[in-house]
Amino acid sequence: MFEDRIDAGTQLAKKLLKFKNENVVVIAVPRGGLPIGALVAKALKAPLDVALTKKIGHPYHKEFAIGAASLEDIILTDAMGITQGYIEEEVARIRKKLRQRHDQYYRNNTPQKLTDKTVIIVDDGIATGNTLLATVELVSKQKPKKIIVAIPVAPNSGIHKFETNTNVNEIICLLVPQNFRAVGQFYRVFEQVSDQEAIAILEEFGG
Repeated sequence: MFEDRIDAGTQLAKKLLKFKNENVVVIAVPRGGLPIGALVAKALKAPLDVALTKKIGHPYHKEFAIGAASLEDIILTDAMGITQGYIEEEVARIRKKLRQRHDQYYRNNTPQKLTDKTVIIVDDGIATGNTLLATVELVSKQKPKKIIVAIPVAPNSGIHKFETNTNVNEIICLLVPQNFRAVGQFYRVFEQVSDQEAIAILEEFGG
């Protein structure tokens, strides 16, 4: 059980100190991953950036990711039987939101280049892992030296997806509970991170 994202980020940062001497970029999944990513980036003296990706939800169960989209790419992980029309509509809607987020987040910053870097992808936890898996695929297209996935909490099934993914060099997870229902159940305080907070965190790190 974590007190809040600060507690989780502090603990996670300690586990990642072994990467301190590498050419690291920390990529946080907005918005919940940003406070954690900030603590990791500070500990490693590394730049912080965001994964501008968003899950494509199943038409009948929006929480279930059938893939994810970025501004340039789309990855489908579980789209059997889903119409092309639905996917195109969702991707257009997602990209509109991502463009807004891009304009907000990069008002005073520029995106980090990931080629030949050790990229540590951080979130506040994973449930199915599908969204983060799609983020890994999109990051891998930039040809980083290696990809590390670092999260405070995940179920065994979620961990397994990353252990068997050839793009992931290592997965670091602090808690792998047997009885997993949702990420929030393992935080005493699990409030939503606002866009304003996310922007403030990114601006603290500068370009």
